[in-house]
Amino acid sequence: MLDDLLERLLSGEGGPAADQVGLGMLLAEAHNQSRERLNEALRPLGINVRGFAVLLALPMYGPVSQRDLISHIGIDKSTMVRLIDELEDGGLVSRERAPQDRRAYSIVLTRRGEQTLTKARRIAEQAGEHIFGRLTDAERRHLVDLLRRLAEQPVPPQPDASPR
Repeated sequence: MLDDLLERLLSGEGGPAADQVGLGMLLAEAHNQSRERLNEALRPLGINVRGFAVLLALPMYGPVSQRDLISHIGIDKSTMVRLIDELEDGGLVSRERAPQDRRAYSIVLTRRGEQTLTKARRIAEQAGEHIFGRLTDAERRHLVDLLRRLAEQPVPPQPDASPR
């Protein structure tokens, strides 16, 4: 259930500016609930959504450097280092010398990581049904299209908010 402020913002009571804030808050609330549910479902495997994203990316890109994972996934450097450390401590990935550059390391999915990824995929499918199951396939595709359009639009320059 949405809180009172969000309901009021979405009702149009506060005018166009409030509509914008309300929509952003609604998107954030949907994201937070989705992430929380998936994190809770993945917890028994010792991973979270970000760790799952790394595990999903490794078979797609093959052994890859942390730098390349950062650009593929969009996680900042310090978070990625911590995340790879956690996955490595859990035996899910390993750092191996890159054959093309002995100074560099590639992140590689271990056998245990492959098994965890298989389990995590099943868990994510079930969690996804719980989260998005009320939407028809057409509604899901439409939601993806709308969110993609929002995410891909260029960020306009910020208006000058300084007093004159």
